[in-house]
Amino acid sequence: MSEPNGKQAVHTDGAPRPAGAYSQGVVAGGFLFTAGFGPQDPVTGAVPEGVGAQTAQVLRNVGAVLAARGLSPRDVVKVTAHLQHLRRDFAAYDAAYREFFEEPHPVRTTVGSDLMDILVEIDVVALLPGPGPDLPG
Repeated sequence: MSEPNGKQAVHTDGAPRPAGAYSQGVVAGGFLFTAGFGPQDPVTGAVPEGVGAQTAQVLRNVGAVLAARGLSPRDVVKVTAHLQHLRRDFAAYDAAYREFFEEPHPVRTTVGSDLMDILVEIDVVALLPGPGPDLPG
């Protein structure tokens, strides 16, 4: 659904349905912004055990929203990740993350957060194809 300001919601059955008043993704200003996704399987609702498996599922969920707009992980420019146990789980999270994103990696912020019954949540910003903004050189 496109708004007069050019904002367009993105929906896919390949990612968990929103649990509140938000979109899975929004296209605006030449970018796709995703919601923060947890590790729920979009079909069964199951949550895998361990931060590595949860990170992999979160990134599959994010990937489904990217794919709904014809994008891939290579189009991602910014990642924000929340870990329930930042120090304990960072290495396993980072290993799963490296399986999803290739060089050049997007910029990333990873913080510790109080999450509800999950170990990781991730949202991303991806660049849409087409002419970019005119930036001073």
